[in-house]
Amino acid sequence: MCTTCGCGDEAGTRISNLAGELQTPGPGHVHGHTDEHGRTYTHEHPDGHGHSHSHPDGHHHPAPGTETILLEQNLLAKNDLLAATNRGWLAGRGVRAFNVMSSPGAGKTTLLVRTLTELGGRLNAGVVEGDQETSLDADRIRATGRPVIQINTGAGCHLDASMLRHGLDALSPEPGSTVFIENVGNLVCPALFDLGETAKVVIVSVTEGDDKPQKYPHMFMAADLVIVNKSDLLPYVDFDVDQCLHRIRQINPRADFLTLSATTGEGLAAWYGWLDGATSQPGAPTSGAARSVPLTGSLTDTR
Repeated sequence: MCTTCGCGDEAGTRISNLAGELQTPGPGHVHGHTDEHGRTYTHEHPDGHGHSHSHPDGHHHPAPGTETILLEQNLLAKNDLLAATNRGWLAGRGVRAFNVMSSPGAGKTTLLVRTLTELGGRLNAGVVEGDQETSLDADRIRATGRPVIQINTGAGCHLDASMLRHGLDALSPEPGSTVFIENVGNLVCPALFDLGETAKVVIVSVTEGDDKPQKYPHMFMAADLVIVNKSDLLPYVDFDVDQCLHRIRQINPRADFLTLSATTGEGLAAWYGWLDGATSQPGAPTSGAARSVPLTGSLTDTR
């Protein structure tokens, strides 16, 4: 159980091969214990068997001397360590990985299908596709002719660094290629889990309202690029692009910003230009660390 968000652990995760055949990842599980000092910690068993342990010590420890370490902190620390390993693995091969996040229905898959259809060969791009269940989005990606690995998280509401590690092993991206990671549709938990990606891309659709940056600040604070999608619907919905950008700037002044329609193609040149800039430069760390990703194309910015 993930104490950060309450979702299920990796026990229910299934990862496909390139042929789309789903399978359970290899053995190994992680769980937590509380030791004789009241400290909570986790460790991993390679045997793949779930079992419990008791650690009776027979000693009385007064409350003033008790130290408690939250399991959440240890889980995130373990994830961050695996993310750093992923980042090094990707950088060593010159592979660009873009963690694409949004709420369900914002247009992640539609944007990726269009991008892969028009740029997939030039970018030598593959996809790690995350969903709780089904391979519907992976099937749409596969129809473009690009390689895709499906990760079904079961009860989980986000991908984590360990899942991406399994996905990269199955995808086996070539040196110098590009990997798009389509995260589970959710504006909360995916923001908390570093995967080792090159950059985080957050998509918000005009049908969701321009107040999303303030309602889900952690997601937008983590973003390297924010895309406002479905611009073709702007005449029919109450969405103020300038107000949305202003709200993003209040919580994350470093994020890049653009508006497009993945359906009509409006604004896609700026997205492709951003990708060209990001994929032509040496790797740079994200997740709050300094980064420099040059941009080309015309970005919407009303600062």
